[in-house]
Formats: sequence, structure tokens, C-alpha cells
Amino acid sequence: MGEKVELTVELRTVTGKKVRGLRRDGYTPAVIYGHDMDAQSIMAPSTLVSKAVKTAGKHQPIELTVDGKKRLAMIKATDADPVKHQLRHVAFHAIKQNEEVETEIPVVITGTGETPAEKAGLVVLTGATAVIVKALPAKLPDQLEADGEKLAEIGDHLTVADLKVPSGVTIVTDETQTLATVYEPSALQAANEEAGGEAEVGDEAAVESEEGGDTPQESQAGEDKPGGKKQFEPKGE
Repeated sequence: MGEKVELTVELRTVTGKKVRGLRRDGYTPAVIYGHDMDAQSIMAPSTLVSKAVKTAGKHQPIELTVDGKKRLAMIKATDADPVKHQLRHVAFHAIKQNEEVETEIPVVITGTGETPAEKAGLVVLTGATAVIVKALPAKLPDQLEADGEKLAEIGDHLTVADLKVPSGVTIVTDETQTLATVYEPSALQAANEEAGGEAEVGDEAAVESEEGGDTPQESQAGEDKPGGKKQFEPKGE
């Protein structure tokens, strides 16, 4: 796990469309919830929230000080202005130090751009860029790595099973899921032309802010742990 991330927040009573005034005053509205607590509407200076979000992402615990009390939490969802790219809202999920959590961890292929396959003029296409893991908060890694040196010839590939997993961490994602595959450039181009365009790997998820509501209720209903499964998450700021 990386450096300790701390953030002091204030309880807030301003909700709904009135939170626009908070944002103009330099504050980011947020909410924290968990199984053992009632959901609390909170806020903190936008510069501090942005720094904490950038450092912790969704894979590292944050020590929140809420109304003078410390709580360990993970970022469940964020919403940013699509034009200004400024945070409009953050949802925190309270966790316990002695209980395992499920969350998404970034995947890195070591030597990308310099793998044996790429040095030989072949193309390496990446697949999954993150996996779901289970671990105690203190055991959560910043990232998981797979050895790019294994990508040398056409058809070589890396899967989730090739990831180097530290002690205390269990991967939940299907181990057969592909992380990277080696292709011959001309064959790849022919396949793209036959498909009528360029193929792209990846997807994105957007979270609405309190401009029209917090994290969408339909997506919240399907979550239960950070990056994981079903759990109640409060709607509204």
C-alpha cells in the first residue's frame, strides 16, 4: 500500500441544488455511508479532496476525520464536470481495518513498449486494465504486475493468472481473463479492415452528481463493497 492518505471533512446541511453554492465557495460535497452507520452528508475544501482522490483512487483506504472522529473509508464513486474536469461529488464507503474488502486494483504489464514482441516489430494489444481483489485494507496493493518479458511471439498472451499477487491478497476476477496478446501487424490490420474499422478495448462508467442526484440509484443498488457487489448506498447529498 502507498503513502497514508488523510482527509478532514465537515458535516453539512446544504443539499440538493443548493450545493452549487458550496462548489462556488471552493468546497466539494460528499457522502459517507456504511453498514454500521447512518449516511452522513459531508464536505471539504476542493483542493484537499482532489488531492486525496488522486492519491488514493478507488484502491487505497483514506483516513477520514468526520466531526472529530476518525473513520477508515474507500472511495466508492466520483463525479466530475465533463468540461472543467473538476470534482462535483464523492461517495465514501466506510470500512473496518480488520475486515476484508473487495475493490478494483490497476494492472500493469511491465516493460510495455519494450517487450520482446514489440522489439521484434509485433503488436501487443492490452485487454483488462484492472482486476477485483479481496484483502484487508492494509494489504491492498497500489497495482498488480504481469511480466511483459513473456510476450515474445505471435499468439503469446498474459492472463489474470500471470499476475504477481502479494501475500494476503486474493484475486476475485476470473483468472482466464486476458491482459495482453501478441499479434502480427498485417494480420491485425486485415482483421480491422474486415471488421470495417478500428477495434478498441475498454469502457467507461459515469456517475451523476447532485446536480440531478448523487450516484445513480440503479447503479448503487448493484454494489455492496468498494468495487464489489450488492450493497445499500444512500442516494442524495
